Formats: sequence, C-alpha cells, structure tokens
Amino acid sequence: MAINKNHEFEDLDGVKCAVVEKNASKERVAFLKDLLEFNRYKVIVVPSPPPKAVPPASGTPKPVEGQVPVEAPAPPPAPETFTVGVTDVTFNATNAIFGRLLKTKDKHVVTLAYWQQEETTSSDHIPYFSADENSHQWK
Repeated sequence: MAINKNHEFEDLDGVKCAVVEKNASKERVAFLKDLLEFNRYKVIVVPSPPPKAVPPASGTPKPVEGQVPVEAPAPPPAPETFTVGVTDVTFNATNAIFGRLLKTKDKHVVTLAYWQQEETTSSDHIPYFSADENSHQWK
C-alpha cells in the first residue's frame, strides 16, 4: 500500500513495481524507459486499462411516430496509454528528480523540465546560489 499518492505500488505483469507514471503515451513510455534503463532500473510497461464507459442518459426521448430515430454518434476510441513501473519498489520519481539521483546519457543531472520533456537537454549547471568572487559572501 502506498504511503501517499506520490509513491504508488502495483503488480505489473505479476511483478510488484513502484509506479512511475500512469496513462503515458507511446512516446512518453519510450522516453521514460530509455532514461530509467540507463540509470539501471528494470522497467515494466503494461497497457493501462481503458477508461470506464459512461452509461447512456436515462431520459432519452422516445421517437415520434413517423420520424426516423437518430442514432448518437459512436464515441471516439480511447487513446492507447500505458502504465510504467520499475521493479525497485523504493523508487519515487519526485525524490529521484529533486534528489538529483538520475543522470542523462551525457552525464548531466535530470532536471524537472527534462523529466517533463519541456527541455531536450538537462541544464543542471544552474546553481541555486552563487558566490561573489571578491568578498567570499553569498549573494
């Protein structure tokens, strides 16, 4: 059982896994799998269950005599999504990102923007603070 929403567990293909992300697209799965396997995690990907169907409205009007009943358009097919997990149940994506535990293939630390695929390269060189070269005091 998960301690909180950020640290979920699930059996994926019969293996207890820490859930990294649910309802991920094929492109997102490829990105996460490549990144996590480079960081030596065993990744398991399974199709996400389809969303629950909404029951038809109970108050549908009855067709009037002489009119052809109009059928409601079929709902669009649900997008194919996947659940991504790692076999290391201690893995937590939030801790891994902000704890600077993950590296990219070019040996940079994975940042939040890189994890969310907002940036194509990880720019981990930006410090949270900088020192003044002349006075040895923090700015």
